[in-house]
Amino acid sequence: MSTAEQQPENPENPETPASDSLLGPADIRELAAALGVRPTKQKGQNFVIDANTVRRIVRTAGVRPDDVVVEVGPGLGSLTLALLEAADRVVAVEIDDILAAALPATIEARMPARQDRFALVHSDAMLVTELPGPPPTALVANLPYNVAVPVLLTMLDRFPSIERTLVMVQAEVADRLAAEPGNKVYGVPSVKANWYAHVKRAGSIGRKVFWPAPNVDSGLVSLVRRTEPVKTTATKAEVFAVVDAAFAQRRKTLRAALAGWAGSAAGAEAALVAAGVSPQARGESLTVEEFAAIAEHKPAVREPAL
Repeated sequence: MSTAEQQPENPENPETPASDSLLGPADIRELAAALGVRPTKQKGQNFVIDANTVRRIVRTAGVRPDDVVVEVGPGLGSLTLALLEAADRVVAVEIDDILAAALPATIEARMPARQDRFALVHSDAMLVTELPGPPPTALVANLPYNVAVPVLLTMLDRFPSIERTLVMVQAEVADRLAAEPGNKVYGVPSVKANWYAHVKRAGSIGRKVFWPAPNVDSGLVSLVRRTEPVKTTATKAEVFAVVDAAFAQRRKTLRAALAGWAGSAAGAEAALVAAGVSPQARGESLTVEEFAAIAEHKPAVREPAL
């Protein structure tokens, strides 16, 4: 366990004094009140109210002065301001109308010298296909718990220039993303994240640094883009189809779980044997490379006789 995991943030005992530019608990509540904003569970909103926590996130993310950082779900701007302190540019993607409208004014008021280094995209992150300015080199975000995995995978897929990612997600989701083969929580998110990057747990975050305090703990996950993609002749869609099928019935052997994907249990067994995987194995024991090998050997679909 890392030092970061052993020592969750405690806003009542800050490690370092907060910068005047960053938002503290009183600032967050005052800003929310002025905007008439109440965090909602429907949108997965839990605002970080501790300046030390956002600084720690930026530090753990290894944000460099030349980085172009994309942030998803900036909310009231706590993490955004800390990112602007460290990065060359920050592009924030916000779906909420009120929060999106208010964020540029917060940046101007709190960090006027850096406002020309900030850009806002008012949209659902799942719908964003391009970002303003130079290509992003890093993704740093406090992701809404209810959409964390699809947003993460979508951003990694659409923006291959993102080299490094650090996301704060529900602790259970963090464990799944960072799980290795053989772990009981290893599953679809684990394999798909590994298609893009090397994934690891990067720390834990206590509940008291949020407003409102969530009912679950949070975790940091680090993803470093693979310098070389997974070696396979199969496409991403073909590999992911095998992954989805394998974990849809995760208690079954792969011979049985992949029967629908292969057209029959016998076809699944043939593909598995050709890929060097035991037909009696289960999906939770396979690496992303092994899933790719299976995808390469999918049985050909026979055309019905006329």
